[in-house]
Amino acid sequence: MSSSLAEFPPLIKKDSVWRRIFRSRECYLLLVPTFLLLGIFNYYPAVSAIYHSFFSWNGANVQVFNGFQNFIDLFTDQDFLVSIVNVCKITVISILISISFPILAALLIYRLKADQAGYFYKVVYVIPMVVPTIVIFLIWKFIYSPMDGLLNTMLAAAGLKVFIHTWLGEYNTALYSILFINFPWVSGFQTLIFLAGLQNISISVIEAAILDGTGPVARFLKIELPLISAQIKLVVILAIINSVQGFVNILIMTNGGPGKSTMVPGLYLYRNAMQYGKMGYACAIGTFLFVVILTLTYLNLKYMKSNNDSMGA
Repeated sequence: MSSSLAEFPPLIKKDSVWRRIFRSRECYLLLVPTFLLLGIFNYYPAVSAIYHSFFSWNGANVQVFNGFQNFIDLFTDQDFLVSIVNVCKITVISILISISFPILAALLIYRLKADQAGYFYKVVYVIPMVVPTIVIFLIWKFIYSPMDGLLNTMLAAAGLKVFIHTWLGEYNTALYSILFINFPWVSGFQTLIFLAGLQNISISVIEAAILDGTGPVARFLKIELPLISAQIKLVVILAIINSVQGFVNILIMTNGGPGKSTMVPGLYLYRNAMQYGKMGYACAIGTFLFVVILTLTYLNLKYMKSNNDSMGA
């Protein structure tokens, strides 16, 4: 009996969570400033916006509870509905741009045989990331200038005056001119994400495909593209968030015009909050955008399966 009991080691009683926290209290105390700043500058404004979205509030001394009226008004507000249509166009095109040209650029760098050349192109793609985006928008605004802009000047020099437009001042061209910014749309950030995914592929997998006679195109479609699906999922999520929330480029380039042809929800929120004094209504717009982004992100994570998800399943 005693020998059989000796075969089983004594059970070690696990400490409670609070006891383990207390033992490592110095480490947790170092995290307090971080969580405090996050709470004050990130979480409190978000919770406050959701709360005030149910009020008729001017941001100062007028605060009247009106329930869901702000949200009801959203879907009868023609300016807001136009902005939703515009942001849907922007989001779809941004996703297509984000997962096409950067992937091709990353693939070209990945397949370079010379390591020094690959390193050179990595640096080339990183350098534009340190340039403030507002500078890029101002440069493109000059390019689109109707009088002495680079684009119209080049068209005139090439004898293509029929194609000259007031690019940011015409209803039919303004939105698409903004989408054309940063052509050829090879973002350094997205390219480096895809390049990291390609470089993470086991070399043995690539060598086996080459030995089997798989061509470059088939290798990309059947092996490399599926193996960077996790990176594609991340880029799609970031493209959705940036497109739905973003408005700085439109504020600088067109300020929502001409008319409402480039109005987006983010800019409409900004106007209601800062120009019209309708803070409660602006909070309702922000809450609506939060729900939309959260829903789209959830659907993307749930239904867009990556290679890692398949392996985990």
